[in-house]
Amino acid sequence: MKEFSLPASVRRAPAGLWSVCLCWAVALAWDASGLDMGVMRALADAQGFAWRHQWWLERVLHDGARHLATAAYLGLWLMVWRPLGPWRRLARSQRLEVALGATWGLLAVNAIKRHSLTSCPWDLQAFGGTAQYVSHWLWGVADGGPGHCFPGGHASAALTLLGASLPWLTSADPQRRARGRRWLWGVVVFGAVLGLTQTLRGAHHPSHTLWTGVICWTLAVLNHHACRGLVRVLAKRQSSPSCAPSTQADGVDAPSAVAGACRHSQAQ
Repeated sequence: MKEFSLPASVRRAPAGLWSVCLCWAVALAWDASGLDMGVMRALADAQGFAWRHQWWLERVLHDGARHLATAAYLGLWLMVWRPLGPWRRLARSQRLEVALGATWGLLAVNAIKRHSLTSCPWDLQAFGGTAQYVSHWLWGVADGGPGHCFPGGHASAALTLLGASLPWLTSADPQRRARGRRWLWGVVVFGAVLGLTQTLRGAHHPSHTLWTGVICWTLAVLNHHACRGLVRVLAKRQSSPSCAPSTQADGVDAPSAVAGACRHSQAQ
């Protein structure tokens, strides 16, 4: 019997493309199910959310986790210039890719929240607020509440770190790929915990966290391929196949970033 193999066009698909498509499909399927309000009604009544100010949820898993995630984000930028531990095994261009990927995710989530008219569950009339439930897909339609609640900002503190797994996952070294998988699933679990925290408190529908993950992962994958493409362009400008420093042009040495790019290309 002939062994099954994927079509060549599928095998040549950029890394992460199919996972992005899967994430979008899951998020769209959840929205189509209409389960958001069902979940929230199971957690609250007309008096509101009983766990809104629960100490562990509010002080530890919200305030404390937010500070921890902020420190982790700043640590990514520190690792670009002063790498420690396993980060030393990545080229500087890869470490910069990771920091940029996290930044794009934070900027995108906050930009969408700023323009979103979707209010939080605890602002809805069904739970003691003033707003009517309006799908986040109805852009420009106000629900009568304060808005600015979609997607989930708290979960983004963790989920913007998803892209840090990509330099490891796309490596030819099995040990590096294993490290990437551990990082990826660790971030997914951390993000899910932060999202669940806000759902239990009434701050976000489950879909808000789900779409935060989709946005962050999509931008991380796009950022990864854009950075790799730039690295290849810079590497091709080197006259020596070994990526030795190129000859001077107009009396100016080739940028050190090009040398870092070559090391990245060789590591791949």
